[in-house]
Amino acid sequence: MVAADVGFAEASWIMVVKSLVIFAVILGLVPMILLLERKLLGRFQARYGPNRVGPKGLLQPLADVVKLLSKEAYKPDAAVPILWAIAPALVILSATATLAIIPFGDVADGNVGLYGIDVSIGILYAFAFGSISFYGLLLGGWSSGSKYSFMGAMRSAAQLISYEISMGLALLGVIMMAGSLSLVDIANAQADTIWYVIPQFVGFLIFMVAGFAETNRPPFDLPEADAELVAGYNTEYGGMRFGSYFMAEYMEMVVVSGIAAAMFLGGWHGPGPDWLGPIWMLAKIMVLICLFIWVRATLPRLRYDQLMSLGWKVLLPLATLNVLVTAVLVVVT
Repeated sequence: MVAADVGFAEASWIMVVKSLVIFAVILGLVPMILLLERKLLGRFQARYGPNRVGPKGLLQPLADVVKLLSKEAYKPDAAVPILWAIAPALVILSATATLAIIPFGDVADGNVGLYGIDVSIGILYAFAFGSISFYGLLLGGWSSGSKYSFMGAMRSAAQLISYEISMGLALLGVIMMAGSLSLVDIANAQADTIWYVIPQFVGFLIFMVAGFAETNRPPFDLPEADAELVAGYNTEYGGMRFGSYFMAEYMEMVVVSGIAAAMFLGGWHGPGPDWLGPIWMLAKIMVLICLFIWVRATLPRLRYDQLMSLGWKVLLPLATLNVLVTAVLVVVT
């Protein structure tokens, strides 16, 4: 009994350490992704990106962080103080907790794998914590005491609810094919066969479109529409509280890309020796993040009624049909 308790405690500590390491890696990626986005947007739009701070502008993210940290902490008179302060923390908590299930490799020596945790409920864990970000956006907009922030929060609520259903159904076909909810098992199921992006291409497209809406990225950035809502739910935020929302958006891009890479693109599996697994996983995540940036530079923002129509009238029926077809094929074959 004592040996079992010691083993459980050791395994728990290993999972905590792995989660912290993965979080540190992703946290280090966020400023790199921000710089990559600004550089690529510059190239897409025939202009230079950041090129003044440091060699080739490489220190621009550091300058942005220093600027946000040095700004005066400001709270609107009409704000609800506790909720207004808690809201950005909820968004960061949601993105950070979801990072723990993204796998970067298989079990290495019998009990240690390159992932934070491999929970039996798998992708449901991601959806559970992902829904917490909804409260962060809603509380941030409502507690600011601004009509623009409140409208942005309402848009966020409607948008997340509309697209989360389609996102879940898009992954259901992969889950049925792999026979597991675990991202590690799903990635391993693609080791000796074709990646699920081929038989589940419709599901992949639906998941990525819903991912753009979930992360409030263009062309689905209606909750932050500057032409209508100034900046939406974060209008009244400044300094690092605004920076928290900003950082959470990029962390959620990594989360969506990581889940897509694990469930549709074979995870860490790729040509070459096994030690290349984490590099393959990072490469797939970065390719999908470049897709996020490419779409931002290409497509204009949708109208709000177009956004809702796409979610409920197009993506949801397509995702439902994809699940039904997959279920029939899995049973038959």
